[in-house]
Amino acid sequence: MKIALASCSNLPDWEVDDQPLFHALNELGIQSASPSWDDSTVDWSAFDGCLIRTTWDYTAKPKAFVAWAKMVSTCTQLYNPPDIVEWNLNKYYLHELSSKGVSIAPTEWIFDSVDLRKVMSKRGWEKAFLKPIVGASAENTLRFDFSDLDLAHQLLDKVLPQCGMMLQPYLQRVETEGEYSLIYFDNKISHCVRKVPVKGDYRVQDDYGAKDYREDPPESLLALGRQTMNVIGRSLLYARVDALRGDDGEWFLNELELIEPSLFFRHCDKSAGVLANALCKQIESGGA
Repeated sequence: MKIALASCSNLPDWEVDDQPLFHALNELGIQSASPSWDDSTVDWSAFDGCLIRTTWDYTAKPKAFVAWAKMVSTCTQLYNPPDIVEWNLNKYYLHELSSKGVSIAPTEWIFDSVDLRKVMSKRGWEKAFLKPIVGASAENTLRFDFSDLDLAHQLLDKVLPQCGMMLQPYLQRVETEGEYSLIYFDNKISHCVRKVPVKGDYRVQDDYGAKDYREDPPESLLALGRQTMNVIGRSLLYARVDALRGDDGEWFLNELELIEPSLFFRHCDKSAGVLANALCKQIESGGA
């Protein structure tokens, strides 16, 4: 069996998070390669399956990425499948999940020019947060208050020609408690990680110096995870439920990562083997 772990052409040398997965596949006697998703010379039909992993530049060309996913799925088995990729690429999926009962932070969906002062005043928000509906790694995000409105409007002017934006109350607890990630394989919980930003920051990615730790998730967080996965209503090879807590301790789904999330193998020794085995079984059985 030969499997592609789809990557990108500009993957940095320091990226080693998926090495345990490569080792786990090797121990199963499976060949693996990590071709760039947008390399036109790759013969995807030469692989028995393709797992989307470090395709980190897809947010710069989302339409091309969706087209690639659909193309690859005609050549081999793609995980997660192209309809999930297309749905999950745009964070407006959170609106759909919210309409089905999953708790997300109060959100204003912005697709055109808006007076942020009026919106925040109406909502009673002293401090707010902006992020694009297509994006990753905290790019083009901003926490701000009424003194930073010019900066916030400049960000809107920059991003809105490409995609919509989300406006939410700023959840202050992220600075001290961080963001929690529940990792699932075949819809079963594997492990939980807490990502804590550097002091005074809100960005929980290690690109910005944040640290991550293995965490025993409280039942209330697990309940949010179960609800989210149940609403999806289908088997997924891998998923990551990212959650934040409000000032009153209520859990909010921050993002549901189904395309290329870090799965934090380093915090659970068996996890790479679990995913490798699940991937092989799915391929052998002909799909999800």
